[in-house]
Amino acid sequence: MASAPSTPPTLKVLPVRRQVVATPSQRFYLAEVLVGLRVTAGHFFRNMGRWVRGQKGAVTYQWPEERRPLAPRLRSLHRLVRRADGSPRCVACMMCETVCPAHCIYIVAGEHPNPDIEKYPTRFDIDLGKCVFCGFCVEACPEDAIRMDTGILEFSAYSREGLVYSKDVLLALEPAGADGLPSVAPPAALVRRGFEG
Repeated sequence: MASAPSTPPTLKVLPVRRQVVATPSQRFYLAEVLVGLRVTAGHFFRNMGRWVRGQKGAVTYQWPEERRPLAPRLRSLHRLVRRADGSPRCVACMMCETVCPAHCIYIVAGEHPNPDIEKYPTRFDIDLGKCVFCGFCVEACPEDAIRMDTGILEFSAYSREGLVYSKDVLLALEPAGADGLPSVAPPAALVRRGFEG
């Protein structure tokens, strides 16, 4: 025997009563504005008093004369690591190019003259106009051939092509010093491209 289809249960929607208690001063936000001004003025005069006594009051850094301390793991401009003979440590495995979410790494592989090393990059370019500085390329590299530890954070170019850094430029960069700042002056190729160090 077939039974008759049952009707779905009806749902009751209960209205929610919201009780908003606001005084007239809260309705015009006058009290809140005065409380905010009191907090701001307190910070201002407290920091100003410290500056007058010769102490550092506010957390503002007077850039570019005063540099902010950088975290040791900060991802800065890329560099390629060299072998003892000066050739790039990269074996053109294409892992960094594959893992890059911005598709900003371009590698052309070639046969290495040393028979112990299978390949090497004849061309290794990074388009910093596309790069999101995620660090995936550094993590994916099995040879530890690419690093982001130069300490160079300010780089610019006058054209989009100027932000494409070649293998020679990336090999010329050095790791940052102990203070996180660049240890050497940028190479001439970066200065010609618009880098002001």
